[in-house]
Amino acid sequence: MAASQDEALTQADYAALAAFRQALRRFLAFSKAAAQQAGLPPQQHQALLAIKGAEPPVSVGQLAESLLIAPHTAAELADRLAAADLVTRAPSAVDRRRLELALTGKAEAVLRGLSAAHRTELRAVGPLLRELLGTIESGDPGASRAQGAPQAQDAPQVQDVS
Repeated sequence: MAASQDEALTQADYAALAAFRQALRRFLAFSKAAAQQAGLPPQQHQALLAIKGAEPPVSVGQLAESLLIAPHTAAELADRLAAADLVTRAPSAVDRRRLELALTGKAEAVLRGLSAAHRTELRAVGPLLRELLGTIESGDPGASRAQGAPQAQDAPQVQDVS
């Protein structure tokens, strides 16, 4: 599948793409279940991870860019996170119109548990994802021994924030 746009796709190409997408969907289902078990809507979990993973200070606009959402949607999300005592919001010292977000101790604790669970899940499904990517990149159906996508593990025990 490293072929050009004009090269015909084979049944093996479609099978590899379908298996890869299924593996991604299973990981996303795992992620959603883990976040919900911790008492967070998945979008709030994604927001906390985006804030933690970014170089501080993180603005509402940066959060919007990271999550691929509109700025007003990110502002509403930040409001919900602040109401849940998961982030603090403060005007920027440089630009008072800009709101900067920081995680609270409560958010740090729940994110630590969720991130550890996600890392464990990714380590479990990583070999299959790499194998499927190798098949897609090489276009060689023999490069993959995978006959299906990974089974998502049960949602891990993580700290509830409610």
